[in-house]
Order: sequence, then structure tokens, then C-alpha cells
Amino acid sequence: MKTIEVRGRVSSSRILVGERLGNLPRTINPGRTIVISDRNVHRLYAADFPASPLILVESGESAKTLETVRDIYRELLGLGADRSSFLLGIGGGVVCDITGFAAGTYMRGLRFGFAATTLLCQADACLGGKSGVNFDGFKNIVGVFNQPEFVVCDPRLLRTLPEEEAANGFAELIKHGLVGSGRLLETLERRSEEALAFDPELAAGLVYDSLRVKASVVRRDEREAGPRKILNFGHTLGHALEKTRSLSHGRAVALGMVFALRLSRKRGVLKDPSLPDRLARLLGRYRLPAEFEGDPGDAIEAMVKDKKKAGEAVDFVLLKEIGRPVLERIPLSVLKEEALDLCQSPRA
Repeated sequence: MKTIEVRGRVSSSRILVGERLGNLPRTINPGRTIVISDRNVHRLYAADFPASPLILVESGESAKTLETVRDIYRELLGLGADRSSFLLGIGGGVVCDITGFAAGTYMRGLRFGFAATTLLCQADACLGGKSGVNFDGFKNIVGVFNQPEFVVCDPRLLRTLPEEEAANGFAELIKHGLVGSGRLLETLERRSEEALAFDPELAAGLVYDSLRVKASVVRRDEREAGPRKILNFGHTLGHALEKTRSLSHGRAVALGMVFALRLSRKRGVLKDPSLPDRLARLLGRYRLPAEFEGDPGDAIEAMVKDKKKAGEAVDFVLLKEIGRPVLERIPLSVLKEEALDLCQSPRA
């Protein structure tokens, strides 16, 4: 097992990569813990859950709403939860987002932790202290910053992931490789078959290397005031594609990264002009798209309404070279023009 420590201004978080879900009772006080999970995860892993009260939510992004959180508040009140209670989210990014948001707002804040069960959550979403829910179709537009006390990342859980869910996680691994770790990117290229089979040792190593990239950024910018924005690489257009095309997170972010690299090349930022083609090959190995289909106009309109907008411009993450992202404030009018051009030109 490997541990990553993230110390914030108010609290700290320990990420336990390689720890088993069944060992959770050694980490928590079951008598003061309330578990939040979804029905699919509970069906698969109920035998490893601690003997604590359980709140089940529906599975999937559609459950990440204020209505779901309201129902959790009611169940917490019914269970007599107070400031000494501990919330434990067992599930993927949706469960962890809901748990963190509920913990940060119920009685002005409860202690909480996660057991991440998806690759997306283990490699990215579990770390950083951002919790939120969607509102009127906009992702994570209502949220809080608060760190879980711990996160358990058990790589053995990943073998039950559906292909689409696995692809979501691999997109974030690729993103972290591009913005922060050439070694991670090369491992994903060389060992794609083993990675897709979720070899436990390799999976733990990939998750650890991915989280090291994110942790190094989060330590410098806990509340996304500046440097942490580089972790949005591929997400400005990606989130818009999720909203307008109903694409999965991984597919949308994959296309967002393709666009970001093409834009980096067109604006003269990218040192290696072959990198977009290298990314396209890598995305193909992980069953992720590298070319846009249809008219991107609706996604581009949604992109300029993103919460990362700064007045009449967007703080957009470009790439100079692997491990060297740059933040550039691009006027909305220019970004819309570039997006229409690059998304409609396969080899732009």
C-alpha cells in the first residue's frame, strides 16, 4: 500500500492506494459512521461494507442533484446524525461528490471519508476537496471545498467496471500524463493491454502516479485560485459536450483534450506539433474518440457559459509540452471561432 498526504489550510487528507475495502472497519468507528452508497456498488460489495447505517442513492450522474442531497438530509435527521457523526461514501465520483457536499453542509460540517470504487474516482475525483452537485444541466455548479479525512483506493474493485466507466477513468489518467507526468503517459502507451485488464499491481501504480500529479497541484492551490486551473485541461469543451451531446465524461474529455492540443498548436504554444496525433493513437487504444462528429455549435455555446468564464473571456488550458501546461485568457469570440474551425477540421 502507498500513501499520499494532502495538507490543506483547514484539514488534511490521506489517500491509501492499494488498501482493501474490507479493511475499512480498522480505519473508522462503525458505531459513529453512516455509509452513503449507490445500489449497484452495494449489490456488488455489500459483504465488505462496515456494519453501519446505510443510505442508498440511485446510480449515475442523474442522481447528483440537490433533490438527492435533500433526501440524504432527511435520512440523516431520521438516524439522529449529529456533529459527532462520520459520513463514509462508498462508490464512484457521483457518490463521493454527493457525500462530500452533504458532509460539508449538514449541521455546518461533518467529518467524512471515501472508498473510491471507480477508476475515475480513484485516479482523479477522490482528491482535491471539491464536492458539488449539478443544477439545471450545469455540472458541479453548486458545491463546496472540503477535504475527506481519508480515501481508500482498492484496485481489485476495478475489474467489475463496465467498459464505459473504465474509459472515463483512462481519460483522466491520460490528462494527468499530459499535464504532469511523461512517465505516466508512456506507461499508458506501453502497457495498454494490461491496463485495460486491470492488473492489480499496474492499476495501483497508475492510480498512484495520477494522484501524485494532482496532489502536487492541489497542495499549491487548494481552492482553485490559480495554478489548479491547469487540471481543467480538456474539460472546458469536455463539460459542454457532456451537457449538449449526452456523452460520457471520458469521451467528452477525450475530445476536449484533442481540441486543446489542436488549439495549442494553432496558437504557436505547442513545441511538438506531432503530439495531437500521438494523443489520437493513445485515445484509440483506450476506446476513446479522437474526432468530432456533427456540428459543434451547441457545445461551443455551452462552453462559453462554463463556470470557468472570466467576463468576456475564458481561462483556457493549453499545453506547451508534456508536463508544461499554460493558462491563457482567450476572448469568447476568438474561442468560438477557433472551436468551430478546429472541431470541423479533422487534421487541423
